[in-house]
Amino acid sequence: MSDLVATWDISLSDGVHKVEFEHGTTTGKRVITVDGKEIFRQDWMFKLVGKEHFQVGKTKCCITIDAVSGFAYEYTMDVNGKPLKKFQENQSKIMRTWVLYLGGKDTRIVLEKDTLDVWVNGRRVETMGEFVDDGTETHFEIDNHSAYIKAETTGKRRDGIIHKLYVDDIEIPLAKE
Repeated sequence: MSDLVATWDISLSDGVHKVEFEHGTTTGKRVITVDGKEIFRQDWMFKLVGKEHFQVGKTKCCITIDAVSGFAYEYTMDVNGKPLKKFQENQSKIMRTWVLYLGGKDTRIVLEKDTLDVWVNGRRVETMGEFVDDGTETHFEIDNHSAYIKAETTGKRRDGIIHKLYVDDIEIPLAKE
C-alpha cells in the first residue's frame, strides 16, 4: 500500500517536474520520487517530523513535515530556499513558456529572460540574436522549423519588454503554466 501524501509540480527551464512524497505515519518511512524515479528512501525512522533535502537537476528542494494535531501532518515544499508558490511567482517573472503541437508531438519552448537562454523540450538550443527596427529577434531551429523570439518594448515603462514566439512565421500564444 502506498503512503503517498503529497505531490507537487515544479516548472523549471528544462520542463515541469512532478515530485511525489510518501510518508509512513507509523513507521516514519519517507520516499521522494521525481518524474516517476525514486531518488530517496528511508524505510524506518523514529522521528516522524523534520525536513528532507534533495535536488531536481541543479535546483535545491526541501520537503518539511510538521505535526498539525495528533497524527495529522502538514507537508510543504521549498524550492531554492523559497516556498513553492513564491518560487513559481519568481519563475513566471524570469521565464516565458510556449507549448505547441509540432511534428506530431507537443513541444515546450522556454525563454529565460535573465540569461536569454532558449530551451526546447528540456534542452538548451543554439541561438543567434539580431537587432531589428522595433527590438531584437533570437533565431533558432526546432526540428527543421525556423523559429524566433521577438523582444519589443511596449513603450510603457511599467510593462517593459514583451516576448513573442514565431514558428514558421506564425505567432504562438504564451502557455498558461
